[in-house]
Amino acid sequence: MLGRILSFYTKYFAIWVVLFGLIAYLAPAPFVSLKPYMDWFFALTMFGIGAVLQIEDFKRIAQKPVAVLIGCCAQFSIMPLGAFVLAKAFGLQAEVAVGLILTGSAPGAMASNVMSYIAKADTAYSVSLTTVSTLLCPLLTPGLTFLLAGSILKVDFLAMVLSVVKMVIVPLLAGFAVRHYLKQWVERVLPIFPAISVTFIIFICSLVIALNKNYLIMITAPILAAALLLNIYGMLAGYTVGSAFRMQKPRKRTLAIEIGMQNAGLGTVLALKHFGEKAAIPAAIFVFICIITASVMAEIWQKQTPEPPGE
Repeated sequence: MLGRILSFYTKYFAIWVVLFGLIAYLAPAPFVSLKPYMDWFFALTMFGIGAVLQIEDFKRIAQKPVAVLIGCCAQFSIMPLGAFVLAKAFGLQAEVAVGLILTGSAPGAMASNVMSYIAKADTAYSVSLTTVSTLLCPLLTPGLTFLLAGSILKVDFLAMVLSVVKMVIVPLLAGFAVRHYLKQWVERVLPIFPAISVTFIIFICSLVIALNKNYLIMITAPILAAALLLNIYGMLAGYTVGSAFRMQKPRKRTLAIEIGMQNAGLGTVLALKHFGEKAAIPAAIFVFICIITASVMAEIWQKQTPEPPGE
C-alpha cells in the first residue's frame, strides 16, 4: 500500500510542484525561513539518488561508452550555448542571464529517467547519461558558466566547484555506498528514496518562488519565453543528434528527454548561493516547463510502439 502511494507521489510530482509553488506564492514566510538549510536539503536529494544507483548502472556505461560520450557531449554543448544565445536575444538582466546560462550548464535531471521509462525510451541509456553527466558536473557546470557568463557577471569558478562537490558528489557517493554495503536493508525501503528526492525538488522550487514573489510579476514573461524556447530547442536538438548518429527510436527519445530536462534544482541552489535570488528564477521556471513538456511527450510516445532498444 505504502509502495503504491509513494509511486503515485513520485510519478505525478509535476502536480505537487505546481501546487506548492502556488502555496509558496500566497504564503512565502514558511518557505523563506528554511532557506539556511537549502544546501542540506539538496545534499539529501542527491543522497537519495545515490541510494538508488547500483553497480549494474556503471557496467551499462562501460558496455556502451561511445553512446554515452555522444549524449554527454550533446548535453554540455547544446544547452549551455542555447542558453547563452537566448539570454542575449532576450536582453535579460545580468543576474537573470547568468541564471539561465547556469541552468543550461547543469547536468541531466534524474526525473528524465522516469520520463524515459514512461515514454518507452531506452531507460538504461537514460540512467547512464544522467549518472555520467552528474559525475562530470563539478567541473563542467562551473566551467561553462564561467566561460559563457563571466563577461556578464563575476563568476567564482572555484567556489562553485566546491559547492557542487559538497552538494552533489559527496552525498551521491555516500548514498551509493549505503546501497552497496547495506543492500538488504536499503532494498526494503527503496521506494522512499525517490520520494525524498522529489520532496526536496518541490521545496527548492517553492523556495525560489517565495523569495522572488515581488519580482515574478515584473519579469516572468521574458524569462518564461526564454526558458520555454531553451527546453523545446534542447528536446529537438537531442532527437536530431540521435538521428544524426543513426540511433534507434528509443535512444532518440532518451536523448530528447535527457537534453531537454536539466537538473534545474542544482542550478537553482547554485544561483541562490552564488548570484542572488533573481538568478534563481530561470532555473525554477525551467523545472515547471521541462516537467510539463516531457510529460506531454512521454504520454504521446508511450502510446506508440517503437523498435526495441539496441546498440
